Amino acid sequence: MSTNYAVEAHGLVKRYGLTTALGGIDVEVPTGTVIGVLGPNGAGKTTAVRILTTLTDPDEGQATVAGFDIRTQGTEVRRRIGLAAQDATVDPLLTGRENLVMLGELHQMRRSDAGVRATQLLGEFSLDEAADRVTSGYSGGMRRRLDLAATLVSRPEVLFLDEPTTGLDPMSRLNLWEEVRSLNHERGTTVFLTTQYLEEADQLAGRIAIIDGGRIVREGDPGNLKAAVGSPTLAVEVRAGEEDRVRQLLSACGEIRPSRPGTVAVGLAGGAADMAGVVRALDDAAVAVEGMELHQPTLDDVFADATGRRLEGAESH
Repeated sequence: MSTNYAVEAHGLVKRYGLTTALGGIDVEVPTGTVIGVLGPNGAGKTTAVRILTTLTDPDEGQATVAGFDIRTQGTEVRRRIGLAAQDATVDPLLTGRENLVMLGELHQMRRSDAGVRATQLLGEFSLDEAADRVTSGYSGGMRRRLDLAATLVSRPEVLFLDEPTTGLDPMSRLNLWEEVRSLNHERGTTVFLTTQYLEEADQLAGRIAIIDGGRIVREGDPGNLKAAVGSPTLAVEVRAGEEDRVRQLLSACGEIRPSRPGTVAVGLAGGAADMAGVVRALDDAAVAVEGMELHQPTLDDVFADATGRRLEGAESH
């Protein structure tokens, strides 16, 4: 396997009795990038994370993380990764500072060094004022930030985030996104993110893998994936009674697509650059335009194209 990848897996299979949780996935994550593994509950996202973080053995296949084999070099893998699982792993009976110091000592840091590291992380995650409070009194967003800070005590090369914002309020979600961006952009941390939220994957990931039924059914750069499922749509709002005339006019500019009343939608095969031709045609025909809006293909369109259905609940975040 290549040393250019922080995570590299081939043919990973995991079965639980008669249920196949993973049906042979292949994934390659270049060092220093963020991959978003997008899929509904039960798709196999958490199983993949558990295998790659050495918590579960695969039934078939092989993988390396940070250059080490998950089967034969598990200790070396664990030394180089951080994992924020779906459920917070901090001790609710300890303070935020005590949690981080304890984890530092578990990573064989001297207590004084662990204390310095704890103070640093509490500051970075805006938990200074709550540092010496028992974490059972933290809000959900604070606990999640502390959980992420805990994964960084040992300065991991690869960070695994398993649905990190589930249950968070919008502001806590945005704060966590900013922390993930900072880790990746400023420190070069490789991030393996699982999520069922389209916006989260779109905001954070430079590469998307759609997983469904235990298999990766689509993978690539978000922009390329969107472009592959169709061209942008330009919706032109016109005066009542003008729709038929405008449809006929714009049929020369591209494919006429379904639209709401009072609007004519045309596909732009050449992308946004084709808008100029539409505007000229409307102007030449003296069409009174009430408004225009360009709709780009979304990750939901990509998911639907790859799986045959929409990602239910994906936007209710």
